[in-house]
Amino acid sequence: MSALGRSRFEAIDVLRGLVIALMALDHVRDFLHVSGYAFNPLDSRQTTVLLYVTRWVTHFCAPTFVFLAGVSAWLLVARGKPTSDLSRRLLARGLWLVLLELTVIGFGWAWSIPFMPFLQVIWAIGVSMVLLALCVRLPASAVLVIGAAIVAGHNLFDGVRPGDLGRFGVLWQLVRAGGVLGTPDGGAVLASYPILPWFGVMAFGYGLAWVFVAKDRDRLLYRIGGAMLLLFLILRIVNVYGDPRPWAARADLRSTAMAFMDVTKYPPSLQFVTATLGSALLAFPLLARWRGPVASVLRIYGAVPLMAYLVHIYVVHAIAVVSRVANGQDAAGLNNAIYNFVLNSQAMGGTGMPLWFVYPAWIAVLAIIYPLCRWWAQVKATRRDWWLSYL
Repeated sequence: MSALGRSRFEAIDVLRGLVIALMALDHVRDFLHVSGYAFNPLDSRQTTVLLYVTRWVTHFCAPTFVFLAGVSAWLLVARGKPTSDLSRRLLARGLWLVLLELTVIGFGWAWSIPFMPFLQVIWAIGVSMVLLALCVRLPASAVLVIGAAIVAGHNLFDGVRPGDLGRFGVLWQLVRAGGVLGTPDGGAVLASYPILPWFGVMAFGYGLAWVFVAKDRDRLLYRIGGAMLLLFLILRIVNVYGDPRPWAARADLRSTAMAFMDVTKYPPSLQFVTATLGSALLAFPLLARWRGPVASVLRIYGAVPLMAYLVHIYVVHAIAVVSRVANGQDAAGLNNAIYNFVLNSQAMGGTGMPLWFVYPAWIAVLAIIYPLCRWWAQVKATRRDWWLSYL
């Protein structure tokens, strides 16, 4: 690969690494701060400016992560991988990610057996890869149209409720609506990331990936990102379509601004995607020029995203337990944590750490996982074992 080609792939790793770092911040806040289970940190009636920003900035994570998964798939084709091989790879890797979500990752969130299955971003990426495996034989432009149509059009179904569909309601939750699913044995599954909207984001990334290797990449990204942000502003001001929760002016400018920016992530609305992904595309040319130790660290995380994701969940959970015990609080609620956060918040017993503690704990998480990520990145760079692509 040419030096230019390497620099462009490394720039993607920097963006992906930044996303992972912000994702870790969100999960540290979830586990350590009371806003992880007691109230919505984007609710202007209960939040502070710092808490609001701490939560909102992490909105960039999921859409960018899923979008870049689509970009990375197309780049394999651009580097000469046959589409038939890519289809098999996406199918196998997608199923593997779903398995991880339901086992190792699920246990990391819960620290209990059994635990409530948590269908989150890895699940969404996995299922989306399976669906993308069916599409890669199409022209990239066709996949782009599919992805853009889903991202732009799925809010047409905001009014369709699972209860309206009878026995197909659970399927609708998995595909579009999300939420808590009941199981025949009386248990529950939390489907935070329904399939259709996130597949749309991945297909959009696959279809738009050619931009990242274009000679005028930066100009194109500025135009596309700027157009997405402009669309967000128009849709938000008109306040008719693109998000199931229209905003309304509040008593003061601070609360009104918070309401204006409080777009829906579960499932990701058109306004959510245009605001976050548009900003990420605008930022990419700047990140591509970023040099220095921080960029190098982010590049390591971005080179081994699955390893970073897996390890950080366990580290965050461990720090949450240790900090509560050290502070004289009951840490029992962190067993089967997701269930307690969502459906049994009284089990948390008012525990949690102040927001000022979240930030040094976040830096500690990143520092703890860095040596393992760096070692794993070196292993993947020097070996070609087939199974390495699955971690």
